Amino acid sequence: MSRRRAHIAMVGIPAVSHVLPGLGVIRELVARGHRVTYANDPVVSDLIAVTGAEPVPCSSVLPVADNNWPDDPVAAMDLFLDNAVGALPQLRAAYDHDPADLYLYDIGAYAARALAERQGRPVLQLSPTFVGWKGYEQDVAAHLWQLPGADAHRAKFARWLIDSGASTTDVGAFSGHPARALALIPRAMQPHVERVDTDAVTFVGPCLGPRGDEDSWTRPADAENVLLISLGSAYTRRPEFYRQCLAAFGELPGWHVVLQIGKYTDARELGNIPPDVEVRSWVPQRTILEQADAFVTHAGMGGCGEGLLAGVPMIAVPQGAEQFMNADRLVELGVARRIDTADATAEALRSALFALVTDAEVARRSARLRAATRAEGGTARAADLVEQMLS
Repeated sequence: MSRRRAHIAMVGIPAVSHVLPGLGVIRELVARGHRVTYANDPVVSDLIAVTGAEPVPCSSVLPVADNNWPDDPVAAMDLFLDNAVGALPQLRAAYDHDPADLYLYDIGAYAARALAERQGRPVLQLSPTFVGWKGYEQDVAAHLWQLPGADAHRAKFARWLIDSGASTTDVGAFSGHPARALALIPRAMQPHVERVDTDAVTFVGPCLGPRGDEDSWTRPADAENVLLISLGSAYTRRPEFYRQCLAAFGELPGWHVVLQIGKYTDARELGNIPPDVEVRSWVPQRTILEQADAFVTHAGMGGCGEGLLAGVPMIAVPQGAEQFMNADRLVELGVARRIDTADATAEALRSALFALVTDAEVARRSARLRAATRAEGGTARAADLVEQMLS
């Protein structure tokens, strides 16, 4: 395999759940000697800085600062399209005079594919979630295109594709079917995996980077069992849910609980915190999961992947977007129970935990999936595949 030094450009969006899954790959490519530039909003520059990639500021209109996403799916699609419309001139200013040998892009960063096609350069999608499958349009997208405002959105998208100079001008093909993609998720989490075009998509599993000092966590010596509770980075304004968790798991004999509440909830809203519960705004999730015995998760794809990689049973409490599908998939795999937020009483949560950790079949399935996820190759395999595109 060629290891010639190449210019690789990554283009992302400033949602933490979209940035984190690919950082290990970016860091590995930099370590292999490539010049890697990373275009994204400066709001996530601290996350990207640890990779060693050269930052390329590209301001975004996505509402990641206040997490104020519209409930209407068409309005959300319009936001991503407006983001691409605004990003493309910024990307052209950075890359028309300094084109990359290969463009990598997040599923929401449409402008990168348009730029690569305009320049006639190879392009590779890094997907932090599941990808489209043969028949996806009929199974899922057809419903979206029938919603009010969808026709106007599609017409606007089509006009932008023509104006952008992209060679792919069909909206469905451009947004739903990348020419080449690496899915940074366990293959087990992909819906209809048997219908995915494996000539275009390769599943490499979670792509993790080396740990830093901030990723350390030590399991208490007297903890017989450890439970991690985390709703990720976006859907964390859930004080009532956290109070139910404290009622369910606080002072549970033999258990130590780590509760991540994010930046939108104040710990003082939770009332009395039992001594065997540590409450933090952020936790080194991967490190804790490797020492944990169970995981309460919102079923974001990052959390699902790390949970499978650690081989821990999960209680899935989905909060939005594709998390409901992810939660159902974990249940189908036999390693989780799904409890919707409205039903997440202390009694229901505690009952689910005991049912999971005492079930020998759940333990066997978790171990099998852990081995299968690790075998997918992760960061090193993803970087190898990127270099294959360069050669």
